[in-house]
Amino acid sequence: MNEKRRVNPDELLADIQDQTKGKLTVFLGAAAGVGKTYAMLEVARERLSEGIKLVAGWVEPHARPETIALMEGVPKVIPKEIEYHGRVLKEMDLDEILSIHPEIVLVDELAHTNVPGSRHLKRYQDVEELLAVGIHVYTTINIQHVESFNDIVAKITGVTVRETVPDSILENARIHLIDIPTEALIQRLEEGKIYVPNQAKHALDKFFRPGNINALRELSMRFAAQRVDRQLESYMRVHGIEGPWPAGERVMVCISTSPFGERLIRMGKRIAEGMKAELLVVYIDTPSNYLKQQMQKDQLAKSLHLAQELNAEIISLSGNDVVEELLEVAQKRNATQIIIGKPGNLKLRDRFTGSIVEKVLRQSQNISVHVIPGDVPKIKQDHELKKIRLNKANNLIPYVTTFVSLAVITVLAWLGSSELGLVNTAMLYLLPVLLSAGRYGKKVGVFTAIVSIITYDFFTIPPVLTFTVADLRYLISFGIMILIGYYLGNLSTRLRIQIMNSRQRESQTAALYSLSREIAAVSELDFVLESVVKKVSDIIQGDVVILVPEKNGQLVLRASSNMGSTFEENERAVAAWAFQNKQIAGKGTDTLGGAKGFYLPLVSEQGICGVLGVQLKNTERYILSEKRNLIDAFASLTALAIARISLVERAREAQLLSESEKLRTALLNSISHDLRTPLASMIGAITSLLENDNLFDASSRQALLQTIKIGAMRMNKLVNNLLDMARLESDMLKLNKEWCSINEIIKESIKYFDEGLVNKRQIVCEISNKDLLINVDFVLIRQVLTNLLDNAMKYSKPDSQILINVRNNEKQVEFSVHDQGVPIPSEDLEHIFDKFYRVRSPRQISGTGLGLAISKGIVELHGGSIRAENSLDNGGVTISFSIPLTEIPTNTPEEIGDYHE
Repeated sequence: MNEKRRVNPDELLADIQDQTKGKLTVFLGAAAGVGKTYAMLEVARERLSEGIKLVAGWVEPHARPETIALMEGVPKVIPKEIEYHGRVLKEMDLDEILSIHPEIVLVDELAHTNVPGSRHLKRYQDVEELLAVGIHVYTTINIQHVESFNDIVAKITGVTVRETVPDSILENARIHLIDIPTEALIQRLEEGKIYVPNQAKHALDKFFRPGNINALRELSMRFAAQRVDRQLESYMRVHGIEGPWPAGERVMVCISTSPFGERLIRMGKRIAEGMKAELLVVYIDTPSNYLKQQMQKDQLAKSLHLAQELNAEIISLSGNDVVEELLEVAQKRNATQIIIGKPGNLKLRDRFTGSIVEKVLRQSQNISVHVIPGDVPKIKQDHELKKIRLNKANNLIPYVTTFVSLAVITVLAWLGSSELGLVNTAMLYLLPVLLSAGRYGKKVGVFTAIVSIITYDFFTIPPVLTFTVADLRYLISFGIMILIGYYLGNLSTRLRIQIMNSRQRESQTAALYSLSREIAAVSELDFVLESVVKKVSDIIQGDVVILVPEKNGQLVLRASSNMGSTFEENERAVAAWAFQNKQIAGKGTDTLGGAKGFYLPLVSEQGICGVLGVQLKNTERYILSEKRNLIDAFASLTALAIARISLVERAREAQLLSESEKLRTALLNSISHDLRTPLASMIGAITSLLENDNLFDASSRQALLQTIKIGAMRMNKLVNNLLDMARLESDMLKLNKEWCSINEIIKESIKYFDEGLVNKRQIVCEISNKDLLINVDFVLIRQVLTNLLDNAMKYSKPDSQILINVRNNEKQVEFSVHDQGVPIPSEDLEHIFDKFYRVRSPRQISGTGLGLAISKGIVELHGGSIRAENSLDNGGVTISFSIPLTEIPTNTPEEIGDYHE
C-alpha cells in the first residue's frame, strides 16, 4: 500500500508567495478576428457589475461596432503620448495605472512592441510589473505570438512573426480559449469585420487559408490543454494529492553561435512540454570560439536569452572536445533526450573523421537523439568589427622570418650538400616549419611548409635547379611536411587560446577571492563599496557605480569609477526602477534598453540593499553569459557585504539600546531608593513639626531639622552626581586649572563629611611632599577625593582606619585611599568604575553607583588614570588615582596668583 504523498513545503511556500501577486487571465485565439477582445470585454462588464474596481489600460477596438459598444461604461486610462521620429504615438500609461491601482486592468495585445523611449521594450513586461504589485490583468494573444510555437507558425503560414511572448509569463495564467469554426472566421474576414477589404483579400490569399487556420486552431487547443494539465499537476503536487507522476525526463538542447540555435531551443521547449520534462540548454565554449566575430557572440547571447525566457536551465562549459563535453553533461544531468542541429556544409575534416552529430549518435548509448534539419541563416559579415587575433600572423614579420630562415638553411644545405645528404637536408628544411607553426600558428605553419618544399625541391632534389621530382617517393616527405605545419600550428593556436582563457578565468577568480578577503573583515561601508567598484571596473574593463538607499528610500551614489562623474539623471532613473522592482534593467535587457549602463539589483536574504551599475566600454549589444555570470557573482558578493555591515550596525544599535535600557533600569532603581529614603525622613520630620510642634523641646526640634537638612543634602548630592555625569558624557565639563596645595585638597575633602561621622573614624594622612603644588581643577579633584572617602566609609566598619596616601615622582602625583573593609570580588574589580555599577554586599548600602564613574571621568579629563585593587597585607580595598605633574613656573607667588593652601 502506497503511503499518502506528503505536501511539498517548498512548492507550498511558492504557491503562497504567488497568491500575493496579481493573476493573469489570457484570452487565447488561433488568429485575429476570433473574438478575443470581445470576450474579454464581456467578462470585464460582468466584473464591473459585481462592484470590482476595473479599468481599461489599453483596448484596441479595431473600429468594430460591437467591440466599441461593449467599451461603453468601462473606465479608461488615457494613453500616454510619446514622440518618435517626428510623430506622436500613443502607448499604455503604465504609471497612471500603478497610481490608480485597480483590482483588474484590461491590456489588449500582449505581444505588442512598445514605442522606443518607453520603460519596457515589450507590453508583456508592463503586464509583469502590474502583476508584481498585485493587480490582476486580463489580456489577449494569438497562438502565433507564443515564443515556443514561433517557428512552427512560420513553417505553417510562411510568415515569421517578430512579436512574441515568452512561455514563462503564460505558465500560471488562466487560459480562456476563444475559438470559432474556420468557415465562420473566413466569412467574418470576407465581410470586412477583421480587416479592410484590400487587407482582407491579401490575408485570405496568404495567412487565412483554411489549412493554416485549422493548424493554428489545433496549436491553440494543444497549448491550452498543456497549460491546464500543468496547472492541475502543480495543484496536486502542492496539496499532496496522489497521482501518476511522470518519470524524471530531461531534454537537453545543444546550441552554438549559429542562429539555428533559436529554432532548436523552441523545438526543445515543445518536446519538454509534451513529455512534462525539464529543459536544459547547453553551450560548449571551445578554443575556436575565441576567434568568433562580435555578431556571432551577440547571436549566442540572444539564443541564451531566449532559453532564459522559456524557463530553461542554461549550462555553459569550456572544453576542447564538444562531443565529449556534451555527453558528459548528458550523463551527469541524466538527460533522456538530446536535441542537436543537423550540420549544413560539412568541413573537409568532418567528411573523414565524422561530424559532431555523427559522433553524438555513435556515443550516446541509451540516450535518444533528435537531429533537427533546417536552413541555417548566414550571419552577415561585420567589417567594422575586427577579428580577435592571438598572434601577429596578419603582418609581414612571420613571413619575412620564414624567407630569411629558409634562405640561411638553403645556403647551408648548398654548401654542405655532399656531407649532409638528402635525408639530413630534409630535416633542416623541416626545422623552420616546426618553429613557424609553433610560434605563429596554423596559417604561417602551412605557408612555411609549402615554401620549404619548393625550396628543398628546387635546390636539393635531383635534378637540381628544377622543380621536377625524379623520385615520386619524395612526395610522401612533402605531404608529411605540410601535415606537420598544419597540425602543429593548429595545436599551437589551441594551446595559446587555452592559456589565454585560463589566464582570464584565473584573473577573474583571483579578483573574486581578493575582493572577498578585502571586504570580509571590514565594517566600513564606503571602503567596501570602493573596493568593489575598483575590482569590478578592472576585471570587466568598464565603468561601475553602486547606489545605496538612504533611510528615506532615496537612492544615492555611494561609489563610482569614471561613470560616476558623468552619471546622468536618466541613468539614475533606470537604477531606481531596478531597485524598486528588484529586476535587471538597462543595456542588453528588454527594460529601458536604451540606457548606457546595465543595472543589477543587489539582493540578499535581508532584502534589496542597492544597485550595481555597469557600463561596458566595447560595442557589445548583448552581455555574454560568461560576463553576466561574473557580474552576478560580484553583485552577490557586494550584496552579502552590505547586508553583513547592515547586520553589524543593527547589532551595535541593539547592543547600545540594551546597554541604555540597563542603565535606565539601574538609574531608576538607584534613584528611587536614594530618593525615597531621604524623602521619607524629611516628610516624617516635617509632619512631626507641623502636627506636634508643641510637644517637642528645643533639642528635639533641632534634631528633626537636622534630619531634614541631611535628607536635603543627600538629594542635592544625587542631583549633582547626575548633572556631573551628564556634563562628562556630553564633553561640556571644562577644567578650571589653578595651582593647588595637596594639604588644602585633603582638608576640604574631609570637611565635606559630617563632623560626627569623621570623629568615629581614624583618618590617617601620609604625604611624601607637603609643599608640593599641583596644577588642577581644585573643585573637581576635591570631588574625586571626596567620592573615594565616601566609598571607603560606606564599605568599612565605623571604627576602622582609613589611610590617605600621597606620593609623587618627577612625572606624576598619586593619591591613594585605603580602607579596611571587605575586599571586592575579582569579577567586580573591572566594573566598579562603570556607571550605576554597585558591588554586591550583604548590607543595604545607599548610593547610585555614579561616584566612582564620575571620579574616573574627572581624572581622565586631567590626563590621569585611576585603578582599584584589594590589599593583600591588611585586607580592604585601595583606590588610587594619578595626575601628571607640570613644571612650576619660576614666577613669584604674586605673579602666579592665589592658590589653595
